[in-house]
Amino acid sequence: MRYFNTSGPNFPEQHYTLYREDLLQTGLNLVEGERYFTIWAPRQTGKSTYFRQLNERLTQRGYKVAQFNFENYRNAPLNDLLIELGEVFQQLGYPLPICQSLSEFSRIVKTFGEGKVVLIFDEVEGLNPDLFGQFLHTIRNLYHSRQEHCLKSVILVGVSNIVGVAEDNASPFNITENLNVPYFTDAETAELLQQHEQETEQQFEPRVIQKISEITANQPGLVNGFAYQLVARNKAKPLINYQDYLAVEEWYLTEAIDKNFANILKQARAFRPFIESLLFTDIEIPFRIDREAIKVLHTNGLIRKGEGGNVQFWVPYYKKRLHDVFYPYTNGEKDRISATIYAADFFLPDGQLNLDLLIDFYKAYAKRRGFGIFREKDEQGKFASIKEAGLIYSFETFLAAFVQQAGGKSYREANTGLGKSDLLLNIQGKEFIVEAKKYYGFAQFEKGKKQLSYYASRLGLTQAVYLVFTPNHLRYPPPVVEGNEVLNGVEIRTYLVEYDEEKDFD
Repeated sequence: MRYFNTSGPNFPEQHYTLYREDLLQTGLNLVEGERYFTIWAPRQTGKSTYFRQLNERLTQRGYKVAQFNFENYRNAPLNDLLIELGEVFQQLGYPLPICQSLSEFSRIVKTFGEGKVVLIFDEVEGLNPDLFGQFLHTIRNLYHSRQEHCLKSVILVGVSNIVGVAEDNASPFNITENLNVPYFTDAETAELLQQHEQETEQQFEPRVIQKISEITANQPGLVNGFAYQLVARNKAKPLINYQDYLAVEEWYLTEAIDKNFANILKQARAFRPFIESLLFTDIEIPFRIDREAIKVLHTNGLIRKGEGGNVQFWVPYYKKRLHDVFYPYTNGEKDRISATIYAADFFLPDGQLNLDLLIDFYKAYAKRRGFGIFREKDEQGKFASIKEAGLIYSFETFLAAFVQQAGGKSYREANTGLGKSDLLLNIQGKEFIVEAKKYYGFAQFEKGKKQLSYYASRLGLTQAVYLVFTPNHLRYPPPVVEGNEVLNGVEIRTYLVEYDEEKDFD
């Protein structure tokens, strides 16, 4: 029985596998056009599976294909590289001796006039930096004479934009084209899951398939990971439902040791203020790849170019975990708040939650405690997090304390837009969505309400809370007021929480 693969390339006889025919044809066209090209994408995008499938198709067309991995060549000397290159060509049937230099390697390869050879160099960034420029220079020379020898195509595979890496090493590699390996589409994710349904008759509830696509952004590795966990935990169930999905999402967010997220976290910590501005503000940041933070975080799969050409989180799962990582759990405020809450006081006689009373209680708490305690400091005692983080974490900590006392549940919605800290609350069986944000201007204020109504409507909810932090030194247009209004069939309840930019952050 096949299964969902969570590491390494897919083997169709063992794993549920997609053949992305248009993408394969693009690669075949490049090789048959004798192009030397790159395949670059963040980890877990299916690169290994893709070039393994490409290898199979090329072999069927009479090419001799060899794969070479540079992952462990960070400190390797030139001699080791030359030995490996010699062995590769010998395995393909070409008598290449152990060379003493890359120029000798190039000269001998040019004497092999017959045949069609394709070399795939994986993890190319792993090559010793001192050799990288020489290696690219050699490949470029072979490219220019490729009609006279057997090496018809070279494919460089990595997680960084290799053309950019080459330029950084003062070795212009301007012969390459880049083949992008995109994440799955919604339809492809559904197709992969349907392979399991057809082979086992175990079904995924449609909402589960939708949620997998949303939280993973259809990243192939994560799609397989979520599907694998769902199947492994529910072997005897004919239908995997939404509650089963929520259990797996909770595990991924709180327990899973994910090496790919570990790398994401390392990069995010290096650019913490930038990441927090994406998490907690509506400030639009133009996507410019030459900006160091954007380049690093994009090539590692955390951000992408989104609507309007602005920076956007790529994978909601990573965004959710980063939000939790930066949360100031050690300040003890949740316990302090819990001790002051008697949940029954906040419910009306008919059992409905009295939101007005709950928010008034929070406003009094915020005025009393301020927001500085929700900002983390570095080892030198300087604030490591931005002010907006303190605002959002203050409200979320309060909500978490109330939900705990009321016996409810809360979980974060997998929105991909900027400035979203949307929470879904389930209180006594009734759900509603909550968004907290800082006031930046009337246009953003109105846009936020419309977006919130859209998300609530999409989730089938009829009520949403829109809480906006308003600095007290600004004057606001008359429409910026508290109140209720119905947008797209959703009742939006707007609350304003005033704060002092200086005093409340002491």
